[in-house]
Amino acid sequence: MTIETDEDLKKLRDIGRIVAVTLQEMMSQTEPGMTTSELDQIGKQLLEYYGAKSAPKVTYGFPGYTCISINEEAAHGIPGTRVIQPGDVVNIDVSAEKDGYYSDTGGSFIVPPSDYLKDKLISSTKLALREACRSAKAGNPINVIGKSIQKVAKQKGFRVIKNLCSHGVGRGLHEEPKEIPGYYEPRDTRRLHSGLVITIEPFLSTKSRFVSESADGWTLVGHKENLSAQFEHTMVITKGAPLLLTVA
Repeated sequence: MTIETDEDLKKLRDIGRIVAVTLQEMMSQTEPGMTTSELDQIGKQLLEYYGAKSAPKVTYGFPGYTCISINEEAAHGIPGTRVIQPGDVVNIDVSAEKDGYYSDTGGSFIVPPSDYLKDKLISSTKLALREACRSAKAGNPINVIGKSIQKVAKQKGFRVIKNLCSHGVGRGLHEEPKEIPGYYEPRDTRRLHSGLVITIEPFLSTKSRFVSESADGWTLVGHKENLSAQFEHTMVITKGAPLLLTVA
């Protein structure tokens, strides 16, 4: 969507804060030995407390309230009986709706103990998000977002998962522009404009450039030894730095 009124911005800030707080609380409460279903219930309770609804559940009938992906799972992991272990790379993606407005955020972290490669993966993906946000200005081509992500991935020795994209958001979970690649696509002539509401969510990985749907019909999985990380903000495009909405 494109922001048209002060009310639009107010409502988007509200749902953006809700998903950000939910994500941070879920990350802080993650412990070895708990199941992903137990972690998801924390997200469910927080969203309900704030009067928000799980966007993937409302939009797609997703069998969980948040997406929780571990190690070889890159995205859309269904919360269930999987037990979180020390050393796991965990990604939590929280998206929700309130008053007809949607917001989407995500983050990755290591359940201690970590190691050099995992720490580097996390820090590099955070850097990719920061650099992509710096390039996301009104008038710029959309493909500068992917160009920025790809540059960081190459510099740091990681791969970009090519079939996971950033996207428009606001009045729905996935809106135009529906696919914003995380790599440089020179044929993409679309441009960013002021007031446009989008996510930016780089996915960096150690081995896989593509992920595939697992037997459960939802979870996207790479090479069995692959590790990946994702960080995501919802934002409003301006002539300067984007206005980040998913901040606690």
